This record gives sequence, C-alpha cells and structure tokens, in this order.
Amino acid sequence: MIDIRKEFPGVLANDGLSMTINSGEALGLLGENGAGKSTFMNILYGLYQPDSGEIKINGQKAVIRSPRDSIALGIGMVHQHFMLVQTHTVAENLVPAMPDSPFFHPTRFIKDKLEEFSLKFGLRINAEAFIRELSSGEQQRVEIVKSLLSGARLLILDEPTSVLTPSEADDLFMILRKMLKAGHSIIFITHKLNEVMKIADNILVLRHGKIAGHTKTSATDKSKLAQMMVGREVNLEMKPSKIQPGRVVLEVNNLVVHGEKKKTAINNLSFFVKEKEILGIAGVSGNGQKELVESLTGLRRPISGTVKIFDVSMNEALPREFFQAGVSHIPEERLKDGVVPDFPLYENGVLKDYFLDPFSRLFFLDYSKINDRAKKIVAEYDVAAPSTTIRIRNLSGGNVQKFIIGRELEGKPNLIVASHPTYGVDIGATELIRRRLLQKREEGCAVLLVSEDLEEILDLSDRIAVIYEGEFMGVFDRGNASSTDIGLMMAGAKRMVV
Repeated sequence: MIDIRKEFPGVLANDGLSMTINSGEALGLLGENGAGKSTFMNILYGLYQPDSGEIKINGQKAVIRSPRDSIALGIGMVHQHFMLVQTHTVAENLVPAMPDSPFFHPTRFIKDKLEEFSLKFGLRINAEAFIRELSSGEQQRVEIVKSLLSGARLLILDEPTSVLTPSEADDLFMILRKMLKAGHSIIFITHKLNEVMKIADNILVLRHGKIAGHTKTSATDKSKLAQMMVGREVNLEMKPSKIQPGRVVLEVNNLVVHGEKKKTAINNLSFFVKEKEILGIAGVSGNGQKELVESLTGLRRPISGTVKIFDVSMNEALPREFFQAGVSHIPEERLKDGVVPDFPLYENGVLKDYFLDPFSRLFFLDYSKINDRAKKIVAEYDVAAPSTTIRIRNLSGGNVQKFIIGRELEGKPNLIVASHPTYGVDIGATELIRRRLLQKREEGCAVLLVSEDLEEILDLSDRIAVIYEGEFMGVFDRGNASSTDIGLMMAGAKRMVV
C-alpha cells in the first residue's frame, strides 16, 4: 500500500500511509481510537476506496473496488464481530466461500476440506455443529477457514482475541504460527501490546492518520510502543495499593436472575464487595454478566435471593433508587444504555441527577450549572469534543466512554458497577480509566469490575471471581491463581473450592 490518503467530511483518516508485508510475515497494526487503522484495512479489503495512492499485490498494481475484488486477489478479513449465520451449521456457513463446491450435497465436499485444514493448521471444527452451539474460539476458527476456503493468502484479523479465553487465544496463536510457516501473511489489529509482541514480526503504529512508527518487534518493547501510540509515556503497570477494606457495601445472597425467554442466567450466586476493594469478575461474554449487572443497578428484577446496599434490601428498587443509594453504573453498551445519542453533552452529563440541586431549583433547570458540569467532565477526562453543545453521537466511541466514566465517578459513589469499562478504547484512555477506578477505590468506594480482559482483571482487582454459565467457578485473592487456572475456569473446565 503506497501513499494511501482517505478523507471523510471534516476528518483526514489516512494521510499518506504506506505499508509492505511479505509472504510468511505477521504485521502488527497499532494505534489509538480514530488513528486510522480500520480505514486503512477497509481500503485494503475493498470496503472503502482511497482518494489517492495505490495498492500492489505481488508487484502488480491492483484496483480493489469491493471485498469481492480483494477476495479474488487472495485477501481475507476476520472482523471483530463474526459474520456467521447462527441458525446454520458450520458446513452451511462455509458453502458460500467455495463457489466450486458441487450443487448437490455440497456439505460433503466441505467436510473433506475441513479435514484437510484440520490436519494442516490444527483448525478442528465439527462440520455438522450449529454455529450457535460453538464457543467464541470455535466460531473464530470457522471465520478463518471461510477465508482460507476463499483462497486467502493474506489474512486481516481485527481485534481477534477480544472474545476469547486465554486458552482459546493460545490456540489461535498456534494456528497463526502454522499459517505463517505455510507462507500465509497476517495483519494483526489489536490494542493488546503483549499479544502483538507475541505474534508480529514487524509493527506499524498509526497516530492521527499518520505513521508514528515502524519497527521490528525484536527492536522494541511495550513501553516504546505505547509512547508511539499516544505521543507520551504511558504507565502500563498500575496495581492497587495495599489498604484494609472497610464495611460491606454490596451483599448478594442466593441470587437467581432470568435472562431472555425466562432462561436462568444467574444461578444461586452469593458474594460481597467492601469499601476500598475491587472485586473483578472474569468470564467470556454471555455467561450471565449482563443479567448480573442489570440486577445490581435496578434494570432487571431478580427471581429470588437478595441484593443489599449497606444492609438495605434493593430487590424492588428502581434505577433511580439505586442511584440515590450511591450506586454508579458504567454500562457495557455505551450508546444503548449509557447516553441519549441525540442529546448534547451537557444534557448527557446530568441524566441521573438533573432533578437535584444545583441543577434544578423550583422545577426549573439551571443550564449554566448543567453546562459547567459537562465542561468539567470534558476537561478532567480528556474528552475530545469541540463543544459541550454537540450531540454526543458525534464523538468517537472512546470519547463517549470517557464522558460516561466522568459522569459516573462524579462525587462520592458508594459502589461503582463497571461493566467492560475499557472495551474498545485505546491505550491512553485505558490508562486514564484504570487510574480513576483505582483512585475511587482509595477514596473508599467499592468497585465491581466486570471484564473479559483478563490482564485488566489481574492488574486492578483485590479479589477475583470467575463466572461460567451464571455460577462462580472460584473466588480468590489476586495472586492465588494463575492465568492458566483462570482460563480453565472461564471455559468451565475447572472449579476452585471457595
């Protein structure tokens, strides 16, 4: 890719970017949110057209107008959110990737191909299994096989480990190494520096649409990469200080919560969180975390059991009553549950406390005070916003997240329920969010941290609980279990006696 330029209205996404990748090579692509990584790769995959610049494949100039063109040139892409039909089998999902498969009984042909790839790369998949029955790691294998069946020699992976357990991530790296040895090329887009150091031969770092650095992996380290990404030194080694926990803030006993279609999502769960303590809940998405968080913030009523804040039952409480009890909620889905996208920043800053002094007096809103609150959040949490009057939907995802964090950590909450607080944000925002959570812990808050990022759980938590199918497989102090043990518990393969 030579001197690629792409501009959207008001945003120069790619400003003269160039990149080369050779056969059998892995290239790590790093950068903050909005650095231009996705645009750059979407141009290579044919989803966008560059304003200028050119692409060469095997030395020949290539015109890529659509993903069909890129696939024909041997380029495949595995997106962060899998593009699979959940109600179809593995074989049925793979048939479209093979136009030369026979019209009658194509799945037999696919099974033979799967067997071939299983022997060659270790991509073990049951061709007859329905996609909905597969784990995230197995679904990802289906996506990789789909690209290989289409003839991909260059594979673009977008945040490939974001939904995987540690053991599934290890399996993925083993598969990728076999692909590299067979001459395939891999572009690995990620926020996780330890992973890019593990798999990449070379690393390209983007910042504000330009190349901030290009280095061999052997010639750099995580600190140098982080500094390239954000333009300053970044503290990657934040640990909670040793302090004595205080009173029990949140107490949960024998909690049962139903999810969709009245299926049990949380099964007889009991735990507590104290002042000056972070309890981290580790687990792969879809194991009851969403329903648990909703039951602790008034968004979902438990079927049985009790939820108490400072020994006061909250089973029948509404979200406003949880807020008035001092519970702050950083939701998993920021645009759906964290803000009103069409409201300006200043109104989104007071969604929970607009009716309280100083924002409301005698039934009238004080917009001067409301705007001051928004300006304070923007300044203290480094939110990139031209004005507090713009609609929050116009901010990037990372800046929306920082604004939500700022709103929820205002004042002195008793309990912070943080659900995937750094998901999809860049390393600079991650550092800020983690530092503020640790600061609130030291000020006396209890923090319930729900995250699929095991490194984050291990770094920030005083105690760790591993959830699988609505139950805790173990609850233990940080340092009392290895990441291997936690990974096995996340997959339901091991239970620690509590």
